[in-house]
Amino acid sequence: MLRMHGRSMTVSHRKPGEFRVPPATTETSNPSSSPSDLLISSASKAQTNGAHTVNAAYPDTSKTNRRPPYIKSGVHEIPTKYDSRIFDVCGEKICTGGALTRVWSLLDGEMLMSFAMGEGTKGTAVAFKPGANVDEEGARVWIGTSMGDIMEADIGTQSMMPNKATAVHGRYEVVKIYRHFSELWSLDEGGTLHIWTPDETGVPNLANSPSQTFRVPRGHTFSMVVGDELWYVTGKDIRVFLPSAGGDSQFQVLIRPLGQESIGEITAGTLLPSDPDKVFFGHNDGKISIYSRANYSCLEVVSISTYKINSLAGVGKNVWAGYNTGRMCVYDLSQSPWAVKKDWQAHDNPVVRILPDRASCYRLNRYQVVSLGADNMIRSWDGHLQEDWLEAEMKARDVDYCDFQKLKTLVMTWNAGASTPNSLRYSESDSTFIQNLLQSSGSPDIIVFGFQELVDLEDKTATAKRFLKPKKKEGSDQERMSHQYRDWRDFLVRSLDDYMSGDLYHLLHTAPLVGLFTCIFVKADLRDRISNLSSAEVKRGMGGLHGNKGAIVVRFMIDDTSLCFTNCHLAAGQSQANSRHADLAAILETAIFPVERDQSRRIDSYVGGGDGSMILDHELCLLNGDLNYRIDTMSRDTVVTAVKSNNLAKLLERDQLLVARRRNPGFKLRAFDELPITFAPTYKYDVGTDNYDTSEKKRSPAWCDRLLYRGRGRIEQLDYVRHEVRVSDHRPVSGRFWFTVKRISAKRRAMAWMECQQRWEDLREREAGEEK
Repeated sequence: MLRMHGRSMTVSHRKPGEFRVPPATTETSNPSSSPSDLLISSASKAQTNGAHTVNAAYPDTSKTNRRPPYIKSGVHEIPTKYDSRIFDVCGEKICTGGALTRVWSLLDGEMLMSFAMGEGTKGTAVAFKPGANVDEEGARVWIGTSMGDIMEADIGTQSMMPNKATAVHGRYEVVKIYRHFSELWSLDEGGTLHIWTPDETGVPNLANSPSQTFRVPRGHTFSMVVGDELWYVTGKDIRVFLPSAGGDSQFQVLIRPLGQESIGEITAGTLLPSDPDKVFFGHNDGKISIYSRANYSCLEVVSISTYKINSLAGVGKNVWAGYNTGRMCVYDLSQSPWAVKKDWQAHDNPVVRILPDRASCYRLNRYQVVSLGADNMIRSWDGHLQEDWLEAEMKARDVDYCDFQKLKTLVMTWNAGASTPNSLRYSESDSTFIQNLLQSSGSPDIIVFGFQELVDLEDKTATAKRFLKPKKKEGSDQERMSHQYRDWRDFLVRSLDDYMSGDLYHLLHTAPLVGLFTCIFVKADLRDRISNLSSAEVKRGMGGLHGNKGAIVVRFMIDDTSLCFTNCHLAAGQSQANSRHADLAAILETAIFPVERDQSRRIDSYVGGGDGSMILDHELCLLNGDLNYRIDTMSRDTVVTAVKSNNLAKLLERDQLLVARRRNPGFKLRAFDELPITFAPTYKYDVGTDNYDTSEKKRSPAWCDRLLYRGRGRIEQLDYVRHEVRVSDHRPVSGRFWFTVKRISAKRRAMAWMECQQRWEDLREREAGEEK
């Protein structure tokens, strides 16, 4: 026995962990009843919900694909040309509601039907009516209105049927029309739920009265049909009901609502066909809560974003999510943490709803997912993600048609503080820095020098002159390079000649940008294997107008592998972590290189659905520079004391870059790896000494100078060290790497491609058969 508001109550078990309240008449629940009337106590509520785990690990973004999953046949997009927030889809037809109700063909984009709802009336819910058989599916549509009416339209004749349920919802706005097998359920904002069952024709008929009517609490914010149940949401609370055509079962399934106080309001939900025992809810704080259908316990809460989740859709083994930013993401739930499988800009405005169309599997021989944006665009996407599957399959099989070679790479990054090569001469340890670096490198195949602040960015007058002085007509590279860059380039060339005896190196490329300077050398026997060399710059200083902050990016191909080297100088300042995040987002998401037009070359030599125009499109990426990330929530003296006692772990816990990797799902460097740091902070020193900053500002020590890489298993870092050079307020950092590059055999590749295509067709037919 349980006691509910002072009354004794018998509890009968429906399933393990599932409870029913005492029987009630079909239309009993008082619509004006407070939701709290259904609760026992917050303590009991917590017991019913059960324990759940909060997954602190954000989804893995290291293998995200950015290519939009365009549908292969029919039209990809349809502009509705009016404000619409509701739609339904059935095979080749899509219906939108609002001031107008319109139906289009997804085969050719033709408008098949258009009705004006009348002055002061809007279509607020639409659903395709079930057909008596498969061929009749999608022939008619039910339209719920803001006046409480339900109408039926015949698409073929472009006419309203005489049958109309006038004010069946008591002039309350119809907020949802659900399909449940051959039934339709209609819900209004007052809390009335009507069940429309098939008549002798095998389909629901508005000429008849509803078979049953139920009442649910007001305040509907989201709901969906789960099996035979209605999961009904008001804010954070989830109520579970069991409508039945005969009214012979207990309507209210649970005594009290489900919900989690620690997360935001529910804004979306879905089921996953591959895991039907779970129900997924999206929240306005970017979290997804997962409930068990067996015992209604909350199994897990997963943080996937910092943005509100506008819509969720379960497609196969993946969950699709739409956001206010207009972006859509596909999450692979087969691994832990989840992986971001796709991420693309689907709409110019917020994504309103995503709807998988399972009818398309048997009507169109494809699996389409349709989205509606606040930009009033309907777009259809490939639910099977065919291009992604083929690309992933080819890359997984590249050992069958590629020959591989490991190349040793040395990368050095240093904020030189306007030092010149001559500056190194004044200290014995400084003067041997480059010599020791090169001679201990183990004869690398590629050597990359990345400098920051080769000009004095603290000299405000000189900096202003550089920004404001009109550009002279560009001449040769030699004429355009300043003395600082030219001196360093010549010094590095001489150093390789002097200290790398027996190895002949070619200067592959140099690239300057207001203090940034990248200089890349390769062994002579590698030069002829390099192609597609180009460089670009991303300016981030002064709102993106100037290059005192930003990046130099150099990319090229070795055989059939794409490489990209990015040298950055990000926003300075202890409190400017968000500015640094924004700098990285701009650098990594800007299309800066020419697009690769050859589709097979894109698959072979780029990754993530990319076309080579962005940094992360490249197979092997290395990012270095003065990233300027600091150590948070510690005083300078505390940091200095920890460094002296070699308590680096305490400091690394507060490193802004590492904290952002753990806590910020949108942080772009989450896609990169970094070897654990075992050296003291490299910034900021009194020049010429081993003392951290003792000037008036007394800046706190930090690991500003970093090396990060992304190689999808084809980059191995051998070491990560700092060097004691005192001519600058930063210490240089270097790393040695193995880069694995490939050469493709065209004949073997063609065979692998044919086999992948056949496997895809077999897989698609099997999945289509299961859907049918």
